[in-house]
Amino acid sequence: MFSLDRHATTPLTEQVEQGLRALIEGGRLPPGARLMSIRQLARQLGVSANTVVAAYDRLTAAGLIDARGTAGYFVCRPADASEAPAALAAGEAQEGVWLVQQAKDQPPGMLLASSGALPPAWLEDAVPVAALQRAMSRSVAGMASRCPPQGLPELREQLAQILRGQGVAVDAGRVLTTSGGTQAIDLICRSFLQPGDTVLVEDPGYFLMYDRLRRDGLRIVPVARTPEGLDLAQLEAACEAHRPRLLFMQTVLHNPTGWGSTPANLVRVLALAQRHGFLVAEDDVQGHFHPGHPTRLAALSGLDRVIYYSSFCKALSPALRMGYIAADPALLRPLMREKICAVLTGAALNELVLLEVLQAGRWRKHLDRLQRKLQQAHQAARRHLSGAGVRLNHPGEGGLFLWGQVPEGVDVDLLVNDAFHNHILLARGATFSASSEADQHLRFNVAVCQTPAVAHYLRSRFEACHQAQSVLDRMGHP
Repeated sequence: MFSLDRHATTPLTEQVEQGLRALIEGGRLPPGARLMSIRQLARQLGVSANTVVAAYDRLTAAGLIDARGTAGYFVCRPADASEAPAALAAGEAQEGVWLVQQAKDQPPGMLLASSGALPPAWLEDAVPVAALQRAMSRSVAGMASRCPPQGLPELREQLAQILRGQGVAVDAGRVLTTSGGTQAIDLICRSFLQPGDTVLVEDPGYFLMYDRLRRDGLRIVPVARTPEGLDLAQLEAACEAHRPRLLFMQTVLHNPTGWGSTPANLVRVLALAQRHGFLVAEDDVQGHFHPGHPTRLAALSGLDRVIYYSSFCKALSPALRMGYIAADPALLRPLMREKICAVLTGAALNELVLLEVLQAGRWRKHLDRLQRKLQQAHQAARRHLSGAGVRLNHPGEGGLFLWGQVPEGVDVDLLVNDAFHNHILLARGATFSASSEADQHLRFNVAVCQTPAVAHYLRSRFEACHQAQSVLDRMGHP
């Protein structure tokens, strides 16, 4: 058996769990073996029956033991490998869902060079345990707390303060909480779009949105994204030809390019929206990472014809799944109706935790640290990738992403698949295109690519490709 340390800081329940886990994983308790009854083990270890119950519950939840009624607890047999859910194969065509699944399900060892997220270590201290405890103490009802559909009033006021600091004149009445940016997109689609409507999207842009729109029977018209903002000539032509209902765009630290939008470009976008009568959904999920004071559509428009949304999932914690929408009351009402129909309301615990973090002043300090880290990572990643042969013609204003072009003659699809087999996840440019046209670009995550590992791999592949082409040239092949 095993012994317990009565003087250790580790609770007795955890010690019992760890002791049994070690016996099971070490083979001393083989599959099918019957464990002692709760009373027997409690008597042998000198602990309460509740301590053993809690340990058995944890092992059951972990799939290591199984409760069989009055027969007792038995060690589970390992799941057959054929029963495990299979990941999408590396050789399949890379599309948005594949990329997200690979980035989130990969075992340790995969270098997520094109990930859309910060390294977990950067967010470890963003929401301390003490903040969770204080959040719970805010509500007399505790875990029975209910959240208003629009969101906690105190939290909405904090969000309004953040927006006012960005130049967006709003009060708490114009703010709606969401479960991240993805739910914001879903609510906008449900509220303002019908099958057959035309929606303008950036190209390149947020790849998961394209599938979402197509599933609703919407007509997607891509508009090229430039380092200054949307291609205004294309935008105007699309407005005149297709009478769009809505435009989705990212104005600050655009994903995947990292580019911004000039004030002049945004003014023209608003003028076209007014002239042609379409709404603009402004995605500002990446905006938290900007080190300065960029111009946003919501600030220029006063939320006239603009629905603004952002999220804390990227910059604070993916576990909280908290985002928010700001809009004119006439637009916010249908959004809230759709939220009620879809999920009734938000999670009170998540909102209380976010409220605690914002009111305690931790958010601003955390964001300052992130921005400094990202600026350093941006510079290092640019240096490494450029040295490897990646062209970074417009490296953007900062943030998480670099949009790099690989040398001519390099087959991007082959490169992406080869990288995957070498435990490096790369995202090709075509994945971010509404038309899926061939593209020589890759998206790079600067937090991952600030170390030389990705650049070393790319340099070796580019050199091999160049040498192979030289051989073909000497042989007279094109």
